[in-house]
Amino acid sequence: MTNRARAPRRPRVAFVLGGGGHNGAYEVGMLRALFEHDIKPNIIVGTSVGAMNGAAVAALPALKTVERLREVWLTLNEDQIFGGSILSGAANLVRTRTSLHSNKALRTMIEQLLPVTTFEQCKVPFHCVAASIERAAEHWFHTGPLIDAILASAAVPGVLPPVEIDGEHFVDGGIVNSIPISRAVELGAKEIYVLQVGRVETPLVPPKTPVQVALVAFEIARRHRFARDLATLPKGIVAHVLPSGEPQRPSLRQLNYRDFKEVAGRIDRAHRAASDYLSALPATAT
Repeated sequence: MTNRARAPRRPRVAFVLGGGGHNGAYEVGMLRALFEHDIKPNIIVGTSVGAMNGAAVAALPALKTVERLREVWLTLNEDQIFGGSILSGAANLVRTRTSLHSNKALRTMIEQLLPVTTFEQCKVPFHCVAASIERAAEHWFHTGPLIDAILASAAVPGVLPPVEIDGEHFVDGGIVNSIPISRAVELGAKEIYVLQVGRVETPLVPPKTPVQVALVAFEIARRHRFARDLATLPKGIVAHVLPSGEPQRPSLRQLNYRDFKEVAGRIDRAHRAASDYLSALPATAT
């Protein structure tokens, strides 16, 4: 038996990656800042595009994975993700009656990005959420095939088709849990780093078109749950909401799911803002 004092155990760290389509580029900059500050996860949870980014880091939690993610994001355009123009999307909607786009292009991209195909092969435990149509409930994937689970989590209603897994149909996890800090708490996290995509920082403005009405309604729903979960964190759990670096001005522009023009700028601004935030934290927090 030794008298040597034991080193204090670091708190169980979770990375929580929210959903937000093309705005997932912000998460790449935040991930780079976290790894540069030697902050590594014990758990990763993700929704929608956060499931894709999160799975890549869970498979290999290293700065070189973030660099690979950056390379992938910088080459993205709407054709690679959504497989064609608005006209082809309309044709797909006529054919399927449920979605503007096929998920084949997205599947191919995920297959090329990930070095693993199952949850069990990930080096860090990874969980992602989707919304079950039949049960009208959130469903968490954490075992078995990985790519179908990510596609289910990212299946934006009306944009991408529902994904069938074991006879059940799933759509975008953002509908039920867009920034799933509650899952990280359930899994035992004591220190949570929230990688959000800028929306919670952006003031909403009254909608002016029917499409904007739907978008604003969805934003209210997703922000309401996140705000409630953040405000009711159990005692002893700390959550760091990383900044995106974007000006906080009212806008509905970032809700356009086909806009990939600002990817490089989003990554770099989020990296600078997250780095500044992490550098300002007390030493015990990092």
